[in-house]
Amino acid sequence: MSTDEFWTTDVAAGDDQRGQWRQMLSATHLPWTVTVPPQRPGRVFTASVRRWWIDDLALVDCECGPCSGTRRRREVNATEGEFLVVLITRSGTETVSQAGSEANLRAGDAVVWDSTKPAGFVVWEPLSKRSLLISRAALDEVGGRAWVNAGVTLDGGAPATRLLTQYLDTLTQVLPQLGASAVAAARNATLELFLGAVRGDPDVQAAGTVVPALRAAMDRFIERHLLDDSVSPTTIASAHDVSVRTVNRVFHTTGQTVGEVVRMRRLARAREELTESTCPISSIASRWGFCDGSHFSRTFKAHYGSSPRDYRVAARTGSRQGGA
Repeated sequence: MSTDEFWTTDVAAGDDQRGQWRQMLSATHLPWTVTVPPQRPGRVFTASVRRWWIDDLALVDCECGPCSGTRRRREVNATEGEFLVVLITRSGTETVSQAGSEANLRAGDAVVWDSTKPAGFVVWEPLSKRSLLISRAALDEVGGRAWVNAGVTLDGGAPATRLLTQYLDTLTQVLPQLGASAVAAARNATLELFLGAVRGDPDVQAAGTVVPALRAAMDRFIERHLLDDSVSPTTIASAHDVSVRTVNRVFHTTGQTVGEVVRMRRLARAREELTESTCPISSIASRWGFCDGSHFSRTFKAHYGSSPRDYRVAARTGSRQGGA
């Protein structure tokens, strides 16, 4: 089961509210430096944050008054791991800037920002927003790295974007009642809906940030043949009537090799099996192509931050290790 966490600024803190807000924002949205403008007489800056975990994805609701923030090189270097963050404006207005682009967001709009690049935001009026933090490792499991660049803006009126936002609304209500296997399924559905929103956005396609349809077809082929020992650039090339060189070139456009993609997909399926079955870890490792239990354990911990055994225990007890 997943429980929510809640933070709020202390009105009695006076000038220290800026420090409180910086700590809250950095604990839940990765490190930021924030500025709160002087308040008019009789007005007090307030902010609150609520966070849910969808397995290893963080879903964060935030309400705050006018303020601004920056992520410069210092904050980027202080961030552990690489993340994409989907920011959805629920009410109010906010400007988000990154990678030379600027998005002016109103209710229903969404933007994707990248934790590895400097960024900034300005909240112009009382704001309510929702953020979904996705690690690059999780995105790689579903072939998502090829589809997403920093600064991508999603049309709030597009059907795929509305489907994602409505699904996240539902999750905040039901997550505390879901068991471990249901949370894992919800996590995978969240990733697929996010990619659906990005792929379905005509502005993203026009900007040239999607890979050719050939890569999507190859990804589907890999998913269907994950249990086959023979899945390789050669078999993928044969199945799609292209050369091995073409296969390698398609995957290299996203900085990956076929072997890396297959390994990440198999690792993701093994991760699901850890929570959904009682099979010995060594059997799961063998089933998904890892030569021995120690190799599987090292690879798993490098991607997910805990050993397979610790991950299984945490999933069954409803605890969550680590944080954003």
